[in-house]
Amino acid sequence: MKSFPISLFFIILIGILFTSCRKDFEFEPSNGSELRFSKDTVYLDTVFSNIGSSTYTLKVYNTSNKDIKIPSLQLGKGENSNYRLMVDGIPGKVFNNIELLAKDSMYIFVETTVNIQQQTNLNEYLYTDQILFQAGTKQQKVELVTLVKDAVFLYPQKFDNGTTETLPINDSEVYGFYLDENDPVNGNELIWTSNKPYVIYGYAAVAPNKTLQIQPGTQVHFHADSGLIISNTATINSMGTLDNPIVFQGDRLEPSFENITGQWDMIWLSVGSKGQFENTTIKNANRGLFINKNNGTVNLHNVQIYNCAEFGILGVAANIKGTNVVTNNCGSAALNLSYGGSYHFIHSTFANYWNRPNQTTVAIDNYDGSSEFAIQKALFQNCIIYGSTNESLIMKSNGTNNFNIKFENTLIKFIDYNNTVFGQFPYAFNNNAYFNNCLIARNNQEYRPYFYNTTKNQMMITDLATALIGVGNTIYAQQVPADIMGNSRINAPDLGAYQHVAQPEE
Repeated sequence: MKSFPISLFFIILIGILFTSCRKDFEFEPSNGSELRFSKDTVYLDTVFSNIGSSTYTLKVYNTSNKDIKIPSLQLGKGENSNYRLMVDGIPGKVFNNIELLAKDSMYIFVETTVNIQQQTNLNEYLYTDQILFQAGTKQQKVELVTLVKDAVFLYPQKFDNGTTETLPINDSEVYGFYLDENDPVNGNELIWTSNKPYVIYGYAAVAPNKTLQIQPGTQVHFHADSGLIISNTATINSMGTLDNPIVFQGDRLEPSFENITGQWDMIWLSVGSKGQFENTTIKNANRGLFINKNNGTVNLHNVQIYNCAEFGILGVAANIKGTNVVTNNCGSAALNLSYGGSYHFIHSTFANYWNRPNQTTVAIDNYDGSSEFAIQKALFQNCIIYGSTNESLIMKSNGTNNFNIKFENTLIKFIDYNNTVFGQFPYAFNNNAYFNNCLIARNNQEYRPYFYNTTKNQMMITDLATALIGVGNTIYAQQVPADIMGNSRINAPDLGAYQHVAQPEE
């Protein structure tokens, strides 16, 4: 039999004596002077009516050397408040005797959901409350502030059997619905106005032979995995003005989501559809515009497309004319023209400063070179094609006979260090039949546009870009006499969608 180690016996004995002498933590009531807060006001940013906010945090510090109890911690409006708290892992609106160790801290998590119609008849309402910390006669408080917006909510019906409305797309069904001219709640859903923002869940579709009219100043927000589909023979007219542009974006309104890509899917002009977009901004989608074998010409004027996870504009055998088009920050290409089609862009700025590799700015192909997928025309005049990668223009001709490209008075960034393809069709930059009066940037400094701020999608060229200023063809400029900001360019047109501005001060 083994003997019990004497040393282990003494360790156990000391442990028993120590724990028998230990007292529980003794918490004293707070006197209201020990608490400090990470902020005196919690701004929960902007939310739509009846849609829950993100979760925000407040940190509470015990600055004293004593373990304390906070006698009362509650929302100012108590159980009637539209704010919700989580304190020490417990949800609620009123709490008593919250313990906080000396020199320690705790998090309070705050959320809200507000029905604006219970507060006001206005379309916007500033909802407020307070978190009150009561200790005896002393009270400390932290303000809570949320801007609530009313909106028109569009979503698929839910049927009595538990199923929901769907749309037939490519031999499958997707969560979506057709916009209704005589909806009992929203009235005519094919006329969108600026009275309230629109929030869309699922895919909203314009039915065949119908037209969606979007009026100046309209704000459209899409939930995740949602989008807008223009069916065969249907039409979309997104007609903003310089002072009242139309904006398509996601439904997350927090400032941290301002430039986050891929928040919703796309605007899809399907086979046989029609459309025009003017003074319209599309941002934070997977694909901004997907135009597929449209009927007639889709006209884009003063259109800005930013922060798309895949493509800014994807044209498949499409027919597009664009003037004052601006792009930036797209994961695959800012402009992708595939499977042939006919395209004409004047005074457009195709930029792409996506911060990860394997992207380009403009990509053009005619698939297999057959007449079925021929590039009938790809014409760029007084444009800028530039980005963060070496080759901002990628072309695949697959047979030269059906690849009718032409670039005139256009800046193109194309750095081919080893001269692998430079000078060969379709990169025959010295052939005036394809590249007439073009500026070919063969390194990162040559013909640099000096964009105002690519991170914030401010794609104006500045006065440092002297090679681009006043060198546009005046004949093409007369077709688009004002830049995207409304400034005249007739006499001395700069390349791209903007007339130049002053370089910002650092």
